Amino acid sequence: MAPEQTLLSIVVPVYNEEDMVERFHQELARALEGRPERREIVFVDDGSTDKTLERLTFLQAKDPTVVVVSLSRNFGHQAALTAGIDLAAGDAVIMLDGDLQHPPGLIGKFVERWREGYPVVQGVREGTEDAGPAKRLGSALYYRVFNRLSPTPLSDGAADFRLLDRKAVDALKGLRERHRLLRAMIAWLGLPQAEVRFTAGKRPAGRTKYSPYKMLALAVDGLLGFSSLPLRAALWLGLAALAATGAYGLYTLYVRLILHETVRGWTSIVLLIMFLGSVQLIWLGILGEYVGRIYEELKERPLYVLRGVRRAQGPLS
Repeated sequence: MAPEQTLLSIVVPVYNEEDMVERFHQELARALEGRPERREIVFVDDGSTDKTLERLTFLQAKDPTVVVVSLSRNFGHQAALTAGIDLAAGDAVIMLDGDLQHPPGLIGKFVERWREGYPVVQGVREGTEDAGPAKRLGSALYYRVFNRLSPTPLSDGAADFRLLDRKAVDALKGLRERHRLLRAMIAWLGLPQAEVRFTAGKRPAGRTKYSPYKMLALAVDGLLGFSSLPLRAALWLGLAALAATGAYGLYTLYVRLILHETVRGWTSIVLLIMFLGSVQLIWLGILGEYVGRIYEELKERPLYVLRGVRRAQGPLS
């Protein structure tokens, strides 16, 4: 397909980014200036409570390529990305965050790799300028654990900054689970992938919306959504506890029957009870996480609810 006939959809989820959206749009427009492809910029307002939606409407009045999607409430980053992907009309869809930590200037490289024949081009983060040692260590450890537990491999530093062609988009739209880690879902598709490496810069304004709790929740969703190994690990832990209990029982018989001594005190009994109780609670907790996810899926609630979609020609619903 000739470049001038290609439509690029750029999906940008935003939440309470009133201080960032105009600056981001300027940087994105600069990166796209002179490119031959037609484009649409799909901003997804994830239920912002500040003036983000007003700023997006103002941007659209100046730039007819802007599409403003507003969700009825805050559904989360992955759901907002999903909404943008669902509504994108492009031959290729580029996902990136609106805080400028995903450099818009790299879009050209993504498109080049796509034109080489790769249906998926993923951004791989080599570092983050404002990340502390704990965050860098936690990120590296997570990808290592994920790849150990899951049959779906993720590149170290894989980010949601990526390009999908129409074939990949249509395949991804068929995956509707509620607990989503899009980078893993895209990897699960098994389509050929190319990489574009980048260093995430500092946020020019505002604060990150990914708290440590949200990052942990996303990590757990990825592990439980793409691996049943925790269930097996609980079984192995239970069997190990059973073996330890049996060994201790043999020891008490040895002390009583061979050494003719009485095992005194209650400390060992209490420790055993606590150990076995902990194993049972761990098992129930892991099982509960999986059962809870089954329960959420069975309700078949939508991943998001649209408040409205506004294109240059007017509102659509």
